[in-house]
Amino acid sequence: MAKLYFYYASMNAGKSTTLLQADFNYRERGMATQLWTAALDHRGEEKAIESRIGLGADARRYAPETDLWAEVTAAHGDSRLDCVLVDEAQFLTKAQVWQLARLADEAGIPVLCYGLRTDFQGELFPGSAALLGIADALVELKAVCHCGRKATMNLRVDASGAAVVEGAQTEIGGNDRYLALCRRHFVEALGRKHFTAALAG
Repeated sequence: MAKLYFYYASMNAGKSTTLLQADFNYRERGMATQLWTAALDHRGEEKAIESRIGLGADARRYAPETDLWAEVTAAHGDSRLDCVLVDEAQFLTKAQVWQLARLADEAGIPVLCYGLRTDFQGELFPGSAALLGIADALVELKAVCHCGRKATMNLRVDASGAAVVEGAQTEIGGNDRYLALCRRHFVEALGRKHFTAALAG
């Protein structure tokens, strides 16, 4: 039975690398895959999906209006797909997550999603919230804070390296804009007062 998987982590945990390895494993066995990533992330210069260790692959790009059920089943009808892999899954809409679940349930295609759980303020992304709610399997990938603990949070920093407290939920960037931290150091970086005020409000 096909399943919907959500592999989640903070920044720098190797999500794209893990996706590309899974894709390679399918293809090495002669199986057909389809890769997707968010249209708003244009960091890949040559490949749509690129990992920090230099691996990359072409992929289709989804926008909020993309009907993933229709797009994937059309391709599946032409040539059977054995797996669909989605990078930057935090940017999926709730409707798209349900479309991916339908692919697993009705089309029998395993769907592997990879993305962030929370934003720079510790809030769930809409796509991640939906995946955490309905995915058949949740797998946490490990990143490491500078203290050696597991990094679960994403700290946004400015050009000088100072913590950014406010702003839009989505701002594309890599190591120049984000640090993966454990919760303790995330709170320390933003300041305890920030969280006290947030809880009081």
